[in-house]
Amino acid sequence: MEEMKLAFEPHKFTKDKFTPIGAHIIVCDMSFDARITNSGILLLNDDMKSAGIRPRWAKIYKVGSENKDPDIVEGKWVCISHGRWTRGIDVEDETGKKTLRRVDPNDILMMSDEQVDDLTMSEMVY
Repeated sequence: MEEMKLAFEPHKFTKDKFTPIGAHIIVCDMSFDARITNSGILLLNDDMKSAGIRPRWAKIYKVGSENKDPDIVEGKWVCISHGRWTRGIDVEDETGKKTLRRVDPNDILMMSDEQVDDLTMSEMVY
């Protein structure tokens, strides 16, 4: 008898058997968590709120085979234009649970080899 899956369980697969179509880029580790300003004000999760209108950093999970940009590789961190990502899909691979989203290469603003702190709430210099 086949095991029944619930609709809210993450899809399970191994990363090496997952391939994005075309030039699509799949990202993970995009943060929508609460943040604390330098002055101590707690900003709750800003997803779908006006305070959330800003670019976001994400880690490249996989890159489609038709992507010709040699800088766009797995493991790099990219800053993506506001709202230029798909809704997430929860998955579980050999590294654990994560939420994957698709982004278009044209919507990448910056790249980094390391995770970047979200400094949108840094102190103003007078």
